[in-house]
Amino acid sequence: MNETLPVAPSRSALVIQLLRAICHLGTVLIITFWALNAWPLPFPGLLAGAGALVLTVVIWALFLSPKPVLRTDRFGQALIELLLIAGAVGAMLSLGANWVVATVLGLIAAVLGFFASANQTA
Repeated sequence: MNETLPVAPSRSALVIQLLRAICHLGTVLIITFWALNAWPLPFPGLLAGAGALVLTVVIWALFLSPKPVLRTDRFGQALIELLLIAGAVGAMLSLGANWVVATVLGLIAAVLGFFASANQTA
């Protein structure tokens, strides 16, 4: 019996995964904050905020979590991740953030997602 032991990820891969998780959390929070502020409070705003929170967390859990419910190839995961990042950048722009800040945060999240998915398949 020739069993192979799983190789532990390197320290840099773990740091990239941690930074990617922080970016995912940030996208969920930005989209939720936008939904809370896009409509007048209390009723439509709270309902929209809760709905946006649930929707983004469900999409993340289905496709982007460490153990996704629906497994896709890395291109499908990249598409879903880019859609969430684009939603967060659009929400930041709608909230009045400077376009440079929104673009830089979107690019950082996209690059971290690329490196994290490249490290998973390597």
